[in-house]
Amino acid sequence: MASPVPRTDFPTLARQARGGNRLVYLDSGATSLKPRAVLDAVEEMSVAKNGAVKRGSHLLAEEASAAFEDARERVARFVGADPGELVWTSGTTQSINLLAYAMSNVSAGRGPSVGASPLQGRLTVGRGDSVVVTRAEHHANLVPWQELCKRTGAALRWLDCDSDGRIDLETLSVIDGSTKIVAFAHVSNVTGAIAPVEAVVAAAREAGALTVLDACQSVPHMPVDFKALDVDFAAFSGHKMLGPTGVGALYGRRELLEAMPPYQFGGSMIEVVEMDGATYAQPPERFEAGTQPVAEAVGMGAAAEYLAAAGMSRVAEHEKKLTERMLAGMADIAGVWVLGPREAVDRTGAVAFSVDGVHPHDVGQVLDADGVAVRTGHHCAQPIHRHFGVFASSRASLGPYNDEADVDAFLEALKKVRPFFGVEQR
Repeated sequence: MASPVPRTDFPTLARQARGGNRLVYLDSGATSLKPRAVLDAVEEMSVAKNGAVKRGSHLLAEEASAAFEDARERVARFVGADPGELVWTSGTTQSINLLAYAMSNVSAGRGPSVGASPLQGRLTVGRGDSVVVTRAEHHANLVPWQELCKRTGAALRWLDCDSDGRIDLETLSVIDGSTKIVAFAHVSNVTGAIAPVEAVVAAAREAGALTVLDACQSVPHMPVDFKALDVDFAAFSGHKMLGPTGVGALYGRRELLEAMPPYQFGGSMIEVVEMDGATYAQPPERFEAGTQPVAEAVGMGAAAEYLAAAGMSRVAEHEKKLTERMLAGMADIAGVWVLGPREAVDRTGAVAFSVDGVHPHDVGQVLDADGVAVRTGHHCAQPIHRHFGVFASSRASLGPYNDEADVDAFLEALKKVRPFFGVEQR
């Protein structure tokens, strides 16, 4: 089965792993590998177009500014957004914190500039209101909302999960007239389960709540169109989608971004500054204070173009077949159990698992000895691990550059784990 992208496009895969083994990289859920096209785009910006964006009239500044905004257009097009609805951030974590702090500013009575928007009421959170998340959230989409509730006096509620770690639709009733925000992951970084976006958004709409989608585990692995999904905000990261670290994006409906005040202040985000006050630029610049990660943003644009050329439907189908192969093989290994759905239906290739009698870190080291790179720990998602009765797990996560040989090497290495530690077979 041919991969939708050539393995040779990824220089990291040419190196040897521990013990001289072929590198089997199954940690894309943590950070993806970068193709040569992305590395070249970052290098070109750093070497040939190293100018301050929107801060000069010389050639390098003009070229840098053009490349910076072209990257915004590429990334926006990739996720079905308009360029003016896409704010550059350092990643998903900053995107969600930006939202939570901007809402704090609205709640404190600060408008975006001069005058007030009628939409600010929807962005105001206080006592008597609620924010709804899910038990399956990454800490980046949980802790910022916990803190918002502490600052404003709102209540934090959550949708629970079923035995497979999927959102339990029976708990949608926690979304009610008090709910201002419903924040949830498109894809769990632990279970790989794809959220029932339509049902959650419908419940939020009925309650008059805004929706925030953590899309960092979906954008790299399937076709994503934020407008078609009908969410109000969405966050995703460059380094999860074959791009550089240190850059990501926040999508927001234009009218909502216009109603939001900034949460960081300084250069590039202002309109007029007097000694006794200031007014702020229109979105997205309003939320991009200071010097931006220009080369990284251009690299993220190159990653979006690379994935678009590969075809996200092809990527999704390829990873689904590999996930089926992985899950079937794991089911045949005694003492191994998967945290999440056991079938490749409505899920991606993020497969967290536990091995009876062996600590997840020890599992990772045995696999690493055979050149297989997986993640170990709680994956910044402790509540969903507790839901499964464990504190940590190992996780194999697929990317478009993986192939059947990678899956088979993983399965062969996994078979060695319990015998290596002398754990009795059951």
